[in-house]
Amino acid sequence: MSNLAQTSNPLTSLDEWEDDLLTRYPDAEAIAAGRDTAEYRNYEAELKDSVREFYRLQHINQTYDFVLEKKAQYLKFEKAEMTVWEAFDFLNQLVDDSDPDTDLDQLQHLLQTSEAIRADGRPDWMVLTGLFHDLGKVLCLFGEPQWAVVGDSYPVGCAFSDKIVFAEYFKDNKDHYDPRYNTKYGVYEPNCGLDNVNMTWGHDEYIYHIMKPYLPIEALYMLRYHSFYPQHRENAYSHLMAADDHRLFKAVNQFNPYDLYSKSPVVPDWKKLRPYYEDLVAKYLPATLKF
Repeated sequence: MSNLAQTSNPLTSLDEWEDDLLTRYPDAEAIAAGRDTAEYRNYEAELKDSVREFYRLQHINQTYDFVLEKKAQYLKFEKAEMTVWEAFDFLNQLVDDSDPDTDLDQLQHLLQTSEAIRADGRPDWMVLTGLFHDLGKVLCLFGEPQWAVVGDSYPVGCAFSDKIVFAEYFKDNKDHYDPRYNTKYGVYEPNCGLDNVNMTWGHDEYIYHIMKPYLPIEALYMLRYHSFYPQHRENAYSHLMAADDHRLFKAVNQFNPYDLYSKSPVVPDWKKLRPYYEDLVAKYLPATLKF
């Protein structure tokens, strides 16, 4: 691995960021009831340093111009055209033995999320949302660095909230000193609505745009904002949200415990589950998706 790659990708696996969330947000009563959340292994100090380095890179590089550049690059959907199942095979290339909490491939991990949602009798579109919520991580396989794929998401084009994890690193982001972007509202208007706000570029934003023509608005909010912890944990950006955003964030809050707390060493029985998911995918999606 080159020095540049090491600098851009300090995490040993993308799951390391998600495991760090469990140490920050270790409560999910609806999903974790009866589960000892201490079973999620904490990383040693040097691995936590890698998470810190990851956020340093994210906070320096996620600028307003960068986000617009990535939207222009990826939202043409010219990278690939695949069936859903080919896309999961592609995503499974991200499997990494360094994750201490699971040795499951990406599809199996996503199945754990979707099956937890299904077990609670949620609507089938929400089950499908659980299955797809991390599919945007294929960005790594298109050559994007980790900090442009995962991490807590937040608006760009306005002042960075001090509620964002490791907010001290924004001092090295050029937007922090740009008068167009460093005020409370920046390029936005009060309560303009999140649909008018540019979020950091990553797997949430990417999969949201891919699924936008096919899923209900509640599902799209779950996809787009499931990593927007500065808002649904810290309420840091209410000044940009419209009334509909607050209403729809109830769906995000309903979804997130399944995302955070469904990881388990139990392997889903894909052979048994496959007919159900093939029918579900066919109900909502076309034969192929463009990435």
